[in-house]
Amino acid sequence: MSIFLALDQGTTSTRALKVAADGTASIVFSAAHAQHFSGTDRVEHEAEELLANLRAALSAAGEVTAIGLSNQGESCLAWDAIDGRPLSPVIVWQDRRTAAQVAALSPVQAEIMALSGLPLSPYFSAAKLAWFLENNDDVKEARRAGRLMLGTTDAFFLQRLTGRAATDITTASRTSLMNIATGEWDSRLCQIFGVPIECLPPILPTVGEFGDIDGTPLTASVVDQQAALYGHGCRVAGDTKITFGTGAFALSLTGPNRRPAGQNGLLPTVAWSIRGETSYATDGGVHAAGAAINWAQRIGLLNEPAELNAFAAGPAIDRGLAFVPALAGLGSPHWDDSAAGLFIGMTGATTRQDMQQALIEGIALRASEIVVAMASDAPVTRISVDGGVSRSRYLCQFLADTTGCTVVIPSVDELTAYGTAQLAACALCETLQTPQPSQTMTPNPCDGAARLARFAQAVDRSKDWHTPAVG
Repeated sequence: MSIFLALDQGTTSTRALKVAADGTASIVFSAAHAQHFSGTDRVEHEAEELLANLRAALSAAGEVTAIGLSNQGESCLAWDAIDGRPLSPVIVWQDRRTAAQVAALSPVQAEIMALSGLPLSPYFSAAKLAWFLENNDDVKEARRAGRLMLGTTDAFFLQRLTGRAATDITTASRTSLMNIATGEWDSRLCQIFGVPIECLPPILPTVGEFGDIDGTPLTASVVDQQAALYGHGCRVAGDTKITFGTGAFALSLTGPNRRPAGQNGLLPTVAWSIRGETSYATDGGVHAAGAAINWAQRIGLLNEPAELNAFAAGPAIDRGLAFVPALAGLGSPHWDDSAAGLFIGMTGATTRQDMQQALIEGIALRASEIVVAMASDAPVTRISVDGGVSRSRYLCQFLADTTGCTVVIPSVDELTAYGTAQLAACALCETLQTPQPSQTMTPNPCDGAARLARFAQAVDRSKDWHTPAVG
């Protein structure tokens, strides 16, 4: 029986999932890595630590038929094109050090969106890569010597594991350097951001030949959210998933049709490219979901995430209390990087439990804003959810009630890894079955529009109360 290994290199950990041809799946490795916060606006990882965890995952997995790799998306670094030595730390997608440089490009933001499909934001990779060229002496020297490689983490991992640097079209579509219409690096975008096009890795289809690791073929490479979309079984236009991890990321499949950039505050993105056929999706992201829960634990508002599973009181938003999880700005559909997180509506009677309830509702309400925007383009009646935060049944039911959509919780937790394994199997013309639901939540009657209108007032306040300027 064929066995497929998914290497899921995420924002906070690296995990390995083995999936047999009959769909049986098991985690064989999991390890967290350090998060480095060298400034209020900075989040970094050490590239060698991530690579060491991937190697440990491969060792733990043993013999498999084929391998798939999923990556963080917008996180990126610089490395030596010859020997693969990292020349920089990994700048993580949450990092905002390039906010000032990005703001300076506002006169050409319409051109950037038209070419890349993405708004002007420090969230994406392009400005991060330019930052290395401006601020890292090792990067400058490597470029002078003709040895510089710039790219997302997947390309670095592939060079070190297979000997060949490459990225796939889904990951490249998250950089602001790929032309969304052609699927190739765009010389004009590279010129705008100041990134030398010759230092970027080649773009390959999602499923194909990426080389081999100690004789085992690596047959799929994909950005994490698109891997999850595939793992959720989304195959038809309108199929929608939300992954509640560090952030909450929604994707709704549009099939072969690519939606216009910026429509409804959502982004067109590549879902995957398989055997010459490219599928697209609309994308919407909440920058702080699990990150907001981690913050609440750090400050003592929450002891453990299990406290967010049920509440005795009615919804906090219906009682006038709201939390906006803009701890790293607001993603779609607002795209306001300077917005600040806040609680609003507190009184002397507000309890710790009330604030916990508003916290988890705030994450669900931000996700609901995105679902509503997606539904204006194509009907959304069913949402499949995964990720650690989705273990809160309160969040899932609140999301169903507010959006009016059925919320499905699959029987497999690791949908990013499972989808990666499915894509790896696809390259060998094998099909791994889609996991069945473990729970389905139907919406209870409520005035979701009124909830969202009240929440919108809080969001407007978060935009007014800007985060402090950083150098």
